[in-house]
Order: sequence, then structure tokens, then C-alpha cells
Amino acid sequence: MASGTYTLLIELPTPTTIEVGALGERALSPGWYAYTGSALGPGGFARVDRHREVATGERDVRHWHIDYLLGHPATVLDRAVTTPVDAECAIARTLPGERIPAFGASDCDCESHLVSHEDRDVLSAGIEAAHREHEC
Repeated sequence: MASGTYTLLIELPTPTTIEVGALGERALSPGWYAYTGSALGPGGFARVDRHREVATGERDVRHWHIDYLLGHPATVLDRAVTTPVDAECAIARTLPGERIPAFGASDCDCESHLVSHEDRDVLSAGIEAAHREHEC
């Protein structure tokens, strides 16, 4: 199974407050979000499939911070971009947008692995560029 780094492009059409495990409540504005994670274990990019299952309601278990956002009924998982390298923090740091403090970054020193942006195209282009830059 292929492994590496992935970024999920997520739409949140309504203002939402979610409880994110030990992080507590997070108030999120409507817009587009990009979450960057790693899929380096034995399952590799099967983790992305698991995230899709949470987003569609096929899976209820909330294990990672992103599960709480994906599990919200208004959330739409638009797409996933993958890169077969370990570049999670480097990619997360270069994405355009506002960082959601500590989200998805409990095991590193990054400010956040979740960013928000009002413009889908800008965020999507930023994701593509970050993954291309770190692919080599």
C-alpha cells in the first residue's frame, strides 16, 4: 500500500462550533479548509479512505482531530491530494489561509495542520503547489 502525506480539501458551508476531543470547542467560519496529515503506517493512504467514510457517515469513530470536523453533517470532503513522501509539516506550513490553532498538530511543533480560506480555487492551487514542491 502506498504511503506518504495527504491534504484534504473540505467545504464547511455554515458557521459551526465543534467539540474536538482534548482541544475543546472550536468555532469555525463558513468556507474552505485544508487539513494535512500523514499516512506512513502499514495502511498507508487507506487512511484517506477512512476519512472519506467519516465524512459520509459510514464510520462514527472519532480518532483524530480531523474526524470531528469531517463528522459534522454540514461538512463536505471535496478532494484529497497525496504525495508519496513524508512532508506533513512542511506542506501544512506552506498552505495559504488562516491557521486553526493546534488543530491536528498535537504531535509536532507546528501551529496547525488545518487552514481556512474563503476561496476554494486559491486554497486548491496552494495545496497542489505545496505537494508538487515536496514531491521530490
